[in-house]
Amino acid sequence: MKGNYSKMECKKEQNLENCNCTYPGCDKKGMCCECLQYHLSIKELPGCCFPDDIEKTYDRSFRAFARAWGL
Repeated sequence: MKGNYSKMECKKEQNLENCNCTYPGCDKKGMCCECLQYHLSIKELPGCCFPDDIEKTYDRSFRAFARAWGL
């Protein structure tokens, strides 16, 4: 690990309470760090950035984000 950072503890169970991801095969539910890293690596945002009705479309693009929030 770079720098003087201590390892962060994942609070998966707590994160799952707020996770609105409806993708059935998601193996990153509740692991926000992994989810964010994955989606940003493919130029997307995670489902939690979208209102529930938009998240269900699985369009996680930056363009969909801007449309969803009227930007």
